[in-house]
Amino acid sequence: MRPEAARSAQAAELFLARFGAAPDGVWLAPGRANLMGEHTDYNDGFVLPFALSQGTTAAAGYRPDRKLVLCSRQEPGREVELALDDLAPGQVTGWAAYPAGIAWALSATGYQVPGACIVIDSDLPAGAGLSSSAALECATALALIELTQPSPIPRPALAAIAQRAENEFVGVPSGIMDQSASLLGQAGHALLLDCRSLETAQVPFDPATADARLMLVNTRAKHELSDGEYGQRRAECEQAARLLGVPSLRSVTDVRELDRLADQVLRRRARHIVADNQRVLEVVELLRSVPGDTASSGRAPSSGGTPSSGGTPSSGGTADPYRDIGRLLTAAHVSLRDDFEVSWPEADATVDAALAAGAFGARMMGGGFGGSVLLLTGEATDSAVRAAVSGTFAGRGWTSPEFLDATPSSGARRLA
Repeated sequence: MRPEAARSAQAAELFLARFGAAPDGVWLAPGRANLMGEHTDYNDGFVLPFALSQGTTAAAGYRPDRKLVLCSRQEPGREVELALDDLAPGQVTGWAAYPAGIAWALSATGYQVPGACIVIDSDLPAGAGLSSSAALECATALALIELTQPSPIPRPALAAIAQRAENEFVGVPSGIMDQSASLLGQAGHALLLDCRSLETAQVPFDPATADARLMLVNTRAKHELSDGEYGQRRAECEQAARLLGVPSLRSVTDVRELDRLADQVLRRRARHIVADNQRVLEVVELLRSVPGDTASSGRAPSSGGTPSSGGTPSSGGTADPYRDIGRLLTAAHVSLRDDFEVSWPEADATVDAALAAGAFGARMMGGGFGGSVLLLTGEATDSAVRAAVSGTFAGRGWTSPEFLDATPSSGARRLA
């Protein structure tokens, strides 16, 4: 049985065990890794995520009343029953707030939401910065709108609805990157997303064809985006933009403009955003320089002041684009650690150990203060890098890290 078929069967079996009947369908939404562009999304900037093979399934069955009944394999014994007509922000807490928020946001946007029983299962480690919350939202969204009819909502619009659920119902001030990656991802590609215009482009991305390996290291240091530090960083960026007289930091394309910021903290925050936007565009050009990968990629969304070529790399190709991408990953980590100050000890140690063992590059990923590290290595150094990171954790008495293959995969879909 194919892994996708096995996932569908497992979710259907769990639904049958909980509700005594087969579900009407099973939907899968993947988590995401972000190759480049951290904290740039809510600054109207560029991001370059891709959908993972790991994700969240939602087995759903229609019910004629106006109730939403939720349960999860990861929360055994906890069944949540909600009246759809009474949903309001702040009413639901914990994991159930995300699917409840989707039902609320769909209704608020004018879509009819049916009563449903939904069983959730996931192989995404929670708190690892792999967007398990967005995967939960997107799987639930597809289930609710496709239970009674084919989806009438274009994927970009559905991503915006899912973001609204997270922002307004759950209370997490996140950008639109995670939901876009989960809904719009394509196998073998990264998604270049302009968070100001919401234009997208699929960029071919298959490290294995260049004898490179991309992996995620779950440091097991949990993070919570609802904690205050994430919101504080967003507020600092907004304050910097106001002081510079621009609508968002996306409008700044030259770091020298930041000298006008007297506050050193705000200057550092803004410097990371401006530099990371540029790094996204540079990585895109490097990926398009990989032989055979440029024809189907489309072009970058308009940068609104930043050349779409993204800097010095040219589409004419480089000797080793993945090593160049690795250097940009490491530069991004230094920026996130020193300018944005969102790294954590396990991430810094992982990056240092991986680089010392021969990795092309590495950086912390996600909102920060816990979660995962993205490593880019060559096939020949993959085992040495894993051993070095594991040895570092053991030497410091930390819980062993979890290594996950990061394979650019397909976006959310209904399973057979």
